[in-house]
Amino acid sequence: MRGGQPLVEVVRLGLVSYQEALRLQQVYVNRHRSSPAHALLLCEHPPVYTTGIRHKPYPEPLLDRLRLLGANVHRANRGGLITFHGPGQLVCYPVLNLCSFKKSVRWYVDQLEQTVIALCSRFAIQATTSPHTGVWVGDNKICAIGIHCGRYITSHGLALNCCTDLSWFDHIVPCGIEGKGVTSLSAELRRHASVEEVVPHLLHAFTQQFNCQLTEYL
Repeated sequence: MRGGQPLVEVVRLGLVSYQEALRLQQVYVNRHRSSPAHALLLCEHPPVYTTGIRHKPYPEPLLDRLRLLGANVHRANRGGLITFHGPGQLVCYPVLNLCSFKKSVRWYVDQLEQTVIALCSRFAIQATTSPHTGVWVGDNKICAIGIHCGRYITSHGLALNCCTDLSWFDHIVPCGIEGKGVTSLSAELRRHASVEEVVPHLLHAFTQQFNCQLTEYL
């Protein structure tokens, strides 16, 4: 912690499988056992559908149909229902000890939402929250949020559509919300907005919203 602000390490993973990202998150979660070791894991995934915590598992025939599209399918221990991750989507997994910020999961999710809203405003896109978790442009979700928090240590996080192929979402009801659509920064801007272009804006918004400092080991 510098000057009273938590220090958060930025870790750029590039394109990694969902399984590897889960493994790395656990590595960083375990680091918190000795002392605060806040990290932001940034990555993209090959095409994968992930299901969150729900009372009943998804029907196997549905999951098989998704696999036939060329995507992997994984069950995760995050909140939320089914969603898609793939190239062109900026995935951010904050592994934070909320004791260094505020010991409130509701506050934490709200801060993630406000971080993305601030990012969108830097592109002159008016984004909002809704009764459904995540960030929206009108009735279209631009960023999905699903987190896990154990003993105030966070994992999982947010997935922001930058230049994602949105047709992958046609095969599911994203996050189980009927009658809503999906969008991306590229779709809203009507130009290509790459993950690389968006990352600095995410990091700036995150530092402002969480009142923290970032460090990166090259």
